[in-house]
Amino acid sequence: MSATPASLTASTATPGPDMSASSAMSQPTPAFSPLYQQIKVLILQSLQAGEWKPSTAIPSEMELASRFKVSQGTVRKAIDELASENLLVRRQGKGTFVATHAERQIQYRFLKLIPDNGDPSSEGPAQRQIIDCKRSRASAEVARALAIRQGDAVLQVRRVLSFASTPTILEDLWLPAAPFKGLTAERLRDYDGPMYALFETEFDVRMVRAEEKIRAVLPDTEQCTLLKISPQSPLLSVERTAYTYNDVPMEIRRGLYLTNKHYYRNALN
Repeated sequence: MSATPASLTASTATPGPDMSASSAMSQPTPAFSPLYQQIKVLILQSLQAGEWKPSTAIPSEMELASRFKVSQGTVRKAIDELASENLLVRRQGKGTFVATHAERQIQYRFLKLIPDNGDPSSEGPAQRQIIDCKRSRASAEVARALAIRQGDAVLQVRRVLSFASTPTILEDLWLPAAPFKGLTAERLRDYDGPMYALFETEFDVRMVRAEEKIRAVLPDTEQCTLLKISPQSPLLSVERTAYTYNDVPMEIRRGLYLTNKHYYRNALN
C-alpha cells in the first residue's frame, strides 16, 4: 500500500518529529486526529485488504515506520492500540502477528459462558451438533441488523453446543449469503475448530467485535427438546451482532444458554 498518513487529511500543520519541513510544505498533514490514529487506519486498511493474513506476522515497526514515513514510536502506539482491541498479537522476541480465532486465547473471546469452577478448560472443547444450515430470505429484522435488503439471501444455521456431554447452548445464526457462498452443514460438521476460525480461513471474513443483548427467557417446546430441559427451565438469551472491519455486520447469533452449571462472565474495562 503506497498511501501515507498525509493522504488521509486535507489541511496543513507545522512539521513535527514525524515529518520533514519539505514534506509538510508539499503535502497535507494531520490536523483532525493524532498521527498514530492515522497510522492505525492505514494498518487496518491493510488488514481488511488481506495484505496480512490471520496468524501471519506483519512488518516490523521499523519497516512500517519507513513505509509510512513516521517514527517508530508512532507506529508502536498504533500497534499497541490494535493489540488492545485484539486485532494484533505481540509475541516476545518474535514480532507482531494478526490475531486469529484459531488461537486458544482468542477462541473464547466471544464465548462468555464459564463453568461454575471458573476454569473454561476443565470441560474440554465444546461438542458441536449442527442441526441445520439452509438458505433463506432475510426478514425485515434480519435485513436491518445485517445492513442488507429485505428478501436478500441469507444462510441460517442452527446448532447445539454441549459441555461434558450436556446440551448447554442452542444457537441460531443468520449470515449474509454472498460472503459465505459454499457454506454447508457438512463443512461446519467437518471443520475441527471454532466457527469464527472457519469463517476467516475459508471465507476470508474475520469477526473483530460484537454487541450483545441479554435477557432471561423460558424455552419453547422445540428448544426444550434440543436442550433436553423442561418448559420451566430458565435460560439466558444472548442476541449478538458480530462485525468485521469497518463495522460491517456479518452475523446475527441468538443463543439460549443453560446456566444451572455455568455463569455468564464479562470483563468491563
